[in-house]
Amino acid sequence: MAHYCATLLGAGATCIRLTKNVDRIARAYGKRVEITIMPRHVHLSVLDPADGEIVTIVEPVPPSPISFNVNTGLSLLSWQVADDGLPLEEAKRRFDAIVGSDRQSRWLVLFLAAAANSSFCRLFGGDLIAMGVVFVATAAGYYLKQELLKNHIDVRVIFMICSFLSAVIAASDGLFGLGSTPQIAMGTSVLYLVPGIPFLNSFSDMLYRHYICAFSRFVDALILTCCLSIGLCAGMSLMHIGMF
Repeated sequence: MAHYCATLLGAGATCIRLTKNVDRIARAYGKRVEITIMPRHVHLSVLDPADGEIVTIVEPVPPSPISFNVNTGLSLLSWQVADDGLPLEEAKRRFDAIVGSDRQSRWLVLFLAAAANSSFCRLFGGDLIAMGVVFVATAAGYYLKQELLKNHIDVRVIFMICSFLSAVIAASDGLFGLGSTPQIAMGTSVLYLVPGIPFLNSFSDMLYRHYICAFSRFVDALILTCCLSIGLCAGMSLMHIGMF
């Protein structure tokens, strides 16, 4: 169960979702649990009311990308355990299947990220040329991000490098006079790096009084945003594009 907690937290679940899911599973097996959620570890104490035995486990949160598929699958598993009375071994098998089957096409994800970012460009008033430039800038930056993550480069360095690359490519809209909205192309070229989910999760954790995790997630998101800004400003400076 501790591994379930850590995996769910690492996949980007909020603290309230984690506590509800784990409590649901524990009650289905006739146990009681107490959870202490830390930014990098989960402390789980399981009490057996029948004999009063308590087992405490400290599980590190694995470094993994945010995955809505894992979040949804593990939440559904908690309901299956509660409603269908799944045996423990079957629940473990389904858990392994959910975590192991989270394989997405990197090329599809790259294309969708680039398409979404170019749509943001249009939403903010960019013309078709700006949308095309943003699509290319996002695709190049996202591809570089995927490659750097495979090589286990620090994510803060990745944000700086990728935003720098995207900003340099997006600057071509204004430097070569390709379109009429170069400033929008520049501003939206790095939106794919904005850590929106950590910001939202930190707000949710704060509402439910998980202040340590809320603060940790907020600071992580803030640092990544600063790294994004450093890369963007460096790219604009290199291409001699004024910020004001």
